[in-house]
Amino acid sequence: MLDRRQFLLTTAAVAAFPAKLLAQPSGSPQLAKLFDTLFNEQLRQNPESATLIGLDKGVNADLRGKLAGSDDAARAAQRALTQSQLARLKAFPRTGLSDIEKLNLDVVTYTRQSAAEVQKFNFGGNAFGPSPYVVSQLTGAYQSVPDFLDTKHPIETKEDADAYLSRMTAFAKRLDDETARMKHDAGLGVIPPDFILDLTMKQMTALQVPAADAVVVKSIARRAAAKGLGDGYARDAARIQEQAIAPALARQLAEVEALRKRATHDAGIWRFKGGPEFYATALHNTTTTRLSPAEVHKFGLDQAKMISARLDELLKAQGMTKGSVGERMAALYKDPAQLYPNTDAGKAQAIAYCNDRLAAIRTRLPRAFNRMPPYQFEVRRVPPQTEAGAASAFSQGPSLDGKRPGLVFFNLHDSAEWPKFCLATTVFHEGLPGHQFEGGLALSNQNLPLIRKTGGFSGYGEGWALYAEQLADELGMYDDDPLGRLGYLKFQLFRANRCVVDTGIHTLKWSREQAISHFVVQDGEAPGFAAREVERYCVSVGQACSYKLGHSVFTGLRDKAKAKLGPKFDLKAFHDAVLGTGRVPLDILQRVGDRWLAAQVA
Repeated sequence: MLDRRQFLLTTAAVAAFPAKLLAQPSGSPQLAKLFDTLFNEQLRQNPESATLIGLDKGVNADLRGKLAGSDDAARAAQRALTQSQLARLKAFPRTGLSDIEKLNLDVVTYTRQSAAEVQKFNFGGNAFGPSPYVVSQLTGAYQSVPDFLDTKHPIETKEDADAYLSRMTAFAKRLDDETARMKHDAGLGVIPPDFILDLTMKQMTALQVPAADAVVVKSIARRAAAKGLGDGYARDAARIQEQAIAPALARQLAEVEALRKRATHDAGIWRFKGGPEFYATALHNTTTTRLSPAEVHKFGLDQAKMISARLDELLKAQGMTKGSVGERMAALYKDPAQLYPNTDAGKAQAIAYCNDRLAAIRTRLPRAFNRMPPYQFEVRRVPPQTEAGAASAFSQGPSLDGKRPGLVFFNLHDSAEWPKFCLATTVFHEGLPGHQFEGGLALSNQNLPLIRKTGGFSGYGEGWALYAEQLADELGMYDDDPLGRLGYLKFQLFRANRCVVDTGIHTLKWSREQAISHFVVQDGEAPGFAAREVERYCVSVGQACSYKLGHSVFTGLRDKAKAKLGPKFDLKAFHDAVLGTGRVPLDILQRVGDRWLAAQVA
């Protein structure tokens, strides 16, 4: 799973970066100026984004001490900016633009139109896509800001440390702003399910520790001392934590507890006014298709049936003939030879294995690609303090200058949920040749303006990552690992059933327990793993459907090209075509693929 933020640029802000990374494509200077303006406007509203990609310097140096606003004024400003940007994009003359410039204009316009559709709803927040809930186990500053400050905000100088303290103060205000927003949304009947609020309370309660033990305090104390900045920052951070952050967190926890008394156990957003419309909008926003929930549900059922049949054959080849596919896959989860000890040492072994798989596939990628991303990548464990609500695995791209590597995180809350045969395919999905590969190529693509390099679409990104899992199998990564191939297909089945479960929850009124049972029975999923996934879909609605839908577009284009070109089909050239334009909505990807094929046939 990848980052969906949209970022905006000023040339002065990035003057220190290598020209190769920041090169703008030649062509219309007016369009390039518009893209730069839009990039900068959005960057100013998203200071964390500026830090994430290393652009909080120069004229944007003030952003390093700020957080994005979340009060009513900030939301109104974001809606107004979206409408202003959309108007300027639609008014831009297309005459004289090259094909790639027209595509860039179409894609950027698409992002603003999609944002405008989501912003019509006066409730919710953002997780991995539009979310109906401002605060949950996946949404809200209480869980995102401490992680951001600890792992993303750099502390190299006194100015960095001062900016960190400024962001701590902003953190307290953001907590109160989000608490007010929770009350607003509750007035509209938008209240998370009881089990989501239980998870949220558990995570918030874990944050109620003495100031000196808070993650945000320990982080600056440790890092400021390491840079010889003295112990004053530790004292100042503890004071802000005790006097501002902790009281704001307590107020938010009290609001969550109050909402818990009003919550129901219904999992889907069908239950409140505007819920069905929000779901349809979120489904379009994340999948970039116009398929209806019913069509997505059927697609998932059809794909699951096909993949289950293949799994059945491979299981039988391993001598596993008794029981359903789900029962036989569940048995593999209990094989002691496949389990790492549920200890810190055992989890370190699992991460080491993942990094080994990342290194192993890197050597095979030149067989399938003409270009490699110029970044470093590694696998890490999700920090224990956020394991309870974090996704099972996810990816964070590198900084633009490459100083921070691309990272793949595994949630090892319970090692039994990640048996060895399931790890490799997730490394390929999140790392190479998946998210990190595709994202790294986009960042270093000199034919794309920065507004395109740093934008993303779940349908494209997750579709590519699922295709990358398939490609890893085709590159022979499982030739000596038949159980690993079962793991790969098991996760293909899992993504198909995501389409079934997500639409089941939000349109067919499936309960949390029914959704979990579907994964356990059909996939042989570990119950804890299935529960966290289902709870994620209840908050980040529609996004789980983007994986298999996107995969079907990539494989469909390749199958069509192979059928028409026969022995002339060039896998590297195909990958150049579908990756060379950067991340695009799936309907535009279809158009890109068809044009490339037409040129090959001509």
